[in-house]
Amino acid sequence: MTARLFVTLTLVLGSTVLGELIGAGGWRLYDDAAQAVAGAAAAWVCFSAAGRRTGVQRRWRLLAGGGLIGWSAVRLWWFVQDVADPGRPVGSVADIGFLALPVCMFIALLNVPYARPRPVPTSARRDQIALLIDSVLITGSLLALAWSVVPDAWVAWEGQDGVVVGMVAAYPIADLLLLTMATLLLITRPGSPAGRRPLHLAGLALASFAVSDTLRLLRLGDGPLSPLESAGYLLGCGLVALAAISDPRPVADPATDVAERDWLHLLLPYVPVTATGIVIAISTGAGNPLSPFEAYLGWLGLGLVVARQMFTIVDNTVLLDRVSEGQQRLRHQAYHDPLTGLPNRALFRERLVLALDAHRHHGKPLAVLFADLDDFKLINDSFGHAMGDRVLRAIAERLQGCVPPDDLVARLGGDEFAVVLDHRPAEAEPLGHRMLAALREPFIIDGHRIGVGASIGLVVPAPGEPLSADALLRRADAAMYSSKRRGKGALARYAGTADGSPNADLPHLLAQALVAGGRPAASGFEVYYQPIVRLTDGATVAVEALARWTLPAAGGPVHPDVFVTVAERTGQVAAIDDFVLDQACADGSRLALVYGRPIDVHVNVSAARLGQSGLEEAVRAALSRHKLPPSRLVIEITETYRIGDLPAAAAAATRLRALGPRIALDDFGSGFNALAQLHSLPVDIVKLDSTLTDVDVAPERAGALCRSVLAICDELDIMVVAEGIETVSRAAGLSELGCPLGQGYLFGQPGPLHRLKPPAIPAQPGSSFLQQLT
Repeated sequence: MTARLFVTLTLVLGSTVLGELIGAGGWRLYDDAAQAVAGAAAAWVCFSAAGRRTGVQRRWRLLAGGGLIGWSAVRLWWFVQDVADPGRPVGSVADIGFLALPVCMFIALLNVPYARPRPVPTSARRDQIALLIDSVLITGSLLALAWSVVPDAWVAWEGQDGVVVGMVAAYPIADLLLLTMATLLLITRPGSPAGRRPLHLAGLALASFAVSDTLRLLRLGDGPLSPLESAGYLLGCGLVALAAISDPRPVADPATDVAERDWLHLLLPYVPVTATGIVIAISTGAGNPLSPFEAYLGWLGLGLVVARQMFTIVDNTVLLDRVSEGQQRLRHQAYHDPLTGLPNRALFRERLVLALDAHRHHGKPLAVLFADLDDFKLINDSFGHAMGDRVLRAIAERLQGCVPPDDLVARLGGDEFAVVLDHRPAEAEPLGHRMLAALREPFIIDGHRIGVGASIGLVVPAPGEPLSADALLRRADAAMYSSKRRGKGALARYAGTADGSPNADLPHLLAQALVAGGRPAASGFEVYYQPIVRLTDGATVAVEALARWTLPAAGGPVHPDVFVTVAERTGQVAAIDDFVLDQACADGSRLALVYGRPIDVHVNVSAARLGQSGLEEAVRAALSRHKLPPSRLVIEITETYRIGDLPAAAAAATRLRALGPRIALDDFGSGFNALAQLHSLPVDIVKLDSTLTDVDVAPERAGALCRSVLAICDELDIMVVAEGIETVSRAAGLSELGCPLGQGYLFGQPGPLHRLKPPAIPAQPGSSFLQQLT
């Protein structure tokens, strides 16, 4: 199709060139016919090309084709008049139809800025108005400049009809305006989707029409068209057709280039204005007064400059508003949690600092509530993190409903929330209980009934007490952990002192204890041992090493569940694991003396450490340092967290096993994907959680589960240890099911090494160990 259009266009141009050679001798009839045919052919090309395109590409081609049809119709009318009256005047009022092409091209050029990429988005109407003002300003300046420098002899139109002169003058003025618009678009809109190639060709076409129209104006009343004038019209039609069949050429327009061209767009209109002003000033300075036309153009230019400046001011105002809005959005993002929309830790701290200043200098009361959700990770593990996020958003809404609007509720991160009460601190404790009650109500999400609990710490600084925001928050955190030690789901008020009490700053003290010269034992840490016995004869075959922590300065013992949870949340659990591992290996020889023979030592390791650097090195170093036979060490994988990457964990466990220790899976049946881990990990020992060993309470259900696990482990050649044995009936039931080993308070509570002793009841001939216990 494109080839046919090119061939047609070539034939038309060839025939018209031939006609110009003939028309140079005065054949005006052929000249008018050739231009009419050229315009109609170019219009047909535009309409054909528009049929295969959409949007702006289709619209401007249809407009160009419509304008060419109007232009050709006037040429055809000239042809008819030439036939009827060969001696008629060149110009007439009917020639106003030639303006159809400039009007259509004007509308087409206004469509170009629609999709212009800009660093700051603006409306298409704004680009159109700016383009129009700039084009008129430049055109008026150029006209004033031309009027000042063109000799009067060139524009001698005495005796001509004023209407005809004005109409004929409108064509080159319109051409200049359109050419200016095209030039501005090429300079300031390089990345326009309309494409540079069609715009280049359209600009050349407008230049051709402008040359011919200008020559026609200058020779008004001097006879038929000159060959150069007629050739410009024919070339303009051909270039419009070429622009219609050309495809847009994509041009990269980096942001820096766009910014530079925006500056050019702002400065460019004033270049011709300045040049024109200088020329006119020199002319008037030489004693040449301004003509009415020059004065009119001067006032028009001044008005356009003022309008352009007002437009720029409006632009700048809009830009400043958008910058302000952007800054507000950035501030909101910087100070608010993206998930829940609540204030984040940064905004909470700012508000707390202000409240503390008012408390310190003006005695204004203050209270802080610190809430931590209980076992929230179980929701993520059971329903997925997407559901967990939805629950967090629902929790945020409930907490906001409990807190007065003057006070601040914030999400500090994860499952931690805090409230600053600097307007109604006296209501802090009732508010904390309302928060607990609100969270106890189950959340119904996608048909799932999800319950969430929380532990809340409350701190109210004493009047005049100098506290920093961090210290106050640590106290609230400590009170929250005190609530967790009491059983979770409650509110605890901070009542401790800085020297360490049951409610002291637990995370801070834990960090101090674990980094105190590399000697946690000096900060209250020690290792307790609990025996693991053979159920048939009561012989102790192993001990499990367990961490215990007592706060110094009469602070009292901290429950293992509490400080281990804190250590896992703060990333310090590895230090506890390594301390227990090293101490257990060091006590290996003394344990052999206590029990009269070498026994195994079980050491707990967080499942999250599998695959992380440091674990294998710590095991190798402890075994080498204390000369403990590797076969006597059992690494218990504690399932406090889901193992995210089972293949990586299995590879790490295999490397540990290669060092000599055996691998045990702790709390089997209460963790995550227990059977999957049993299948994937190289396990030697399985320790059944107490929820599977209560055969004395639920013999049918627990017995069936226990038999199944024992059968699976027997097939896999895995030793089984039953945990949580506190009664003889439970021990007897497990022994009857075939469980070989047991551990629990029935056989001994955890204790320090110096308190350990062998079982006091030796097995007697003819009776079992369990019968003697009974």
